[in-house]
Amino acid sequence: MPKSILVVGCGYLGLPLARHFHARGWEVHGLTGSEDSAAKLSSEPFPVLGLDVTSGLGILQSRSFDVVAHCASSGKLGARAYEAIFLTGTRNLLSGLAIDHLIFVSSTSVYAQIDGSWVTEQSPAIPFRETSQLLRAAEDLVLERNGTVARLAGIYGPDRCVPLRKLLDQTATIEGQGERIMNLIYRDDAISALVFMAERTLRGVYNVTDNEPVPQRDWFQYVCAQLDRPLPPSGPRDTARKRGWTSKRVSNEKLRLAGWTPQFQTFREGLIPLLKHRSA
Repeated sequence: MPKSILVVGCGYLGLPLARHFHARGWEVHGLTGSEDSAAKLSSEPFPVLGLDVTSGLGILQSRSFDVVAHCASSGKLGARAYEAIFLTGTRNLLSGLAIDHLIFVSSTSVYAQIDGSWVTEQSPAIPFRETSQLLRAAEDLVLERNGTVARLAGIYGPDRCVPLRKLLDQTATIEGQGERIMNLIYRDDAISALVFMAERTLRGVYNVTDNEPVPQRDWFQYVCAQLDRPLPPSGPRDTARKRGWTSKRVSNEKLRLAGWTPQFQTFREGLIPLLKHRSA
């Protein structure tokens, strides 16, 4: 019998993740937040159910899955959405389903370090922002059930690269002297890491990031050289952004030692397909 997986949140990360598992022969079920969203995915080769996990599991109650991957997004709607989707949603999944292995997609924003130091899974993760505190509370629920927490760096990829978009539409700024460290992961590598965790039943906390944290100024200098554009102007740090006020180098050594390797090992490799697509 093929293994079964429920992918919660069929968005930018979750939908290609579900497709990837289906291609590898898994029995895949998708979950999205509304019936309208599910209807748009009716042509997928696996069932996608429109169901709001923040209010219960409905017809999924007591179903069993080998793996549940909680990839839902908050939609950038603030602390209330974080509490509903990540904390309440995780509680509902754990109480309403029979799950052998829950993988929770979290964020490196839970590391509050601001001094540019290296952080590992053993480093303190004591965030000050309320949204990140809610992520940590959800992480603890998962870890108490011997699940997996995947702390993803800033995700980018096809049709999504915020600093590149801002550079192209001339709204980008270099914050301060550009010393803030950016930690990044290409979407395909985030997917491969989650598949790796599921297929090998890795448990505990894992950072999911590429091999080279990069100062913001260095990122812009490289990209502007590729595009023959001037550097953006300097400006204040955007402290309202989830990672905008922290600065740390996130290590992926634990996951690499387990056998995972990113295809796009630095932001330079990751930008190649994005810049080629732009010039096509």
